[in-house]
Amino acid sequence: MNRLRQRADFLAVAKGARASGVAFVLQGRARDDLGPVRIGFTVSKQNGTATERNRIRRRLREMVRRVDVMALRPHHDYVVVGRRAALTRDFAAMVDDLHAALKRLDRQRARPAATRTE
Repeated sequence: MNRLRQRADFLAVAKGARASGVAFVLQGRARDDLGPVRIGFTVSKQNGTATERNRIRRRLREMVRRVDVMALRPHHDYVVVGRRAALTRDFAAMVDDLHAALKRLDRQRARPAATRTE
């Protein structure tokens, strides 16, 4: 897995599908190239001081590391937007939330394709 670092990549993913959770919002979009899965993390200043934002970001990174790589779609970009609840939410619950959010993103992507063929 690679990291997203360019602002343009974050903005492109923001236009894709999204799934909200208690501790984060997961955004995702398919790419046209054959590159690896890329993931970006962002936490706004509304979520607290710099140390709190960094702690949220560290928890989000570890959460993504713990998720099965097969749950992430190849040739996709993902952005995890942290919320303040990520500081206090049980870590195992956050991992479960990520699995559920990935499934919701897959359903959102599948739904428009099914309506076009009818």
